[in-house]
Amino acid sequence: MNDASIVVADDEKEIADLLAIHLEKEGYKVHKVYNGKEAMKVIDQQSIDLVILDIMMPEMDGYEVTRLIREKHNMPIIFLSAKTSEFDKVQGLVIGGDDYMIKPFSPMELMARVQAQLRRYKKLNETKLMSTANMEFGELTISKEEHVVYLLNEKVELTRKEFEILYLLAKHPRKVYSVDKIMQIVWGDTYYDGANTVMVHIRTLRKKLKEDKRKNKFIKTVWGVGYTFDG
Repeated sequence: MNDASIVVADDEKEIADLLAIHLEKEGYKVHKVYNGKEAMKVIDQQSIDLVILDIMMPEMDGYEVTRLIREKHNMPIIFLSAKTSEFDKVQGLVIGGDDYMIKPFSPMELMARVQAQLRRYKKLNETKLMSTANMEFGELTISKEEHVVYLLNEKVELTRKEFEILYLLAKHPRKVYSVDKIMQIVWGDTYYDGANTVMVHIRTLRKKLKEDKRKNKFIKTVWGVGYTFDG
């Protein structure tokens, strides 16, 4: 998928130029922008396959750009940031990012992650075309074709990763998935703390499914093993 179109959004021109050089060398079409508003303008007007985002940008930061992207699009988002805390990494992933790299970065590693995310994106779209049936569990409906979830006929706003976790568990009810297995299937190639990332996603997913108000839970914890779906 080396003909893919990639947005590089970073207010440090030197970094944006460096990224463009390496990406174009691999055959990708690159759109360089230097703030969040410019990034959204390109994403809304062009067919984009992947976005590389800095977090601390003028006009609109990377987190807000991600929230806006996820309202309409499912392309992979890779954060490239000088923010190094685990909280920043988890926050970026929870709001809809697919990967997180810290500056300074290895261009070779970044190219590998770009390729991995594009492979998964292509596979996800191919699978989506092949599978159109909805899954229904009482008041919960999961639409693979629309990539959306309905609870009591009301649409539940999930990030792409939250949807993929729910779909994975619901597709195989009562099968227990370990944290490592969820990371492997949903995130693919990863380099960060998987346990905390999965835990945060499960917590927000449960909240959105209103499990705090339901007697019977959709997602159950099997202590010391992992998570399972009980519809």
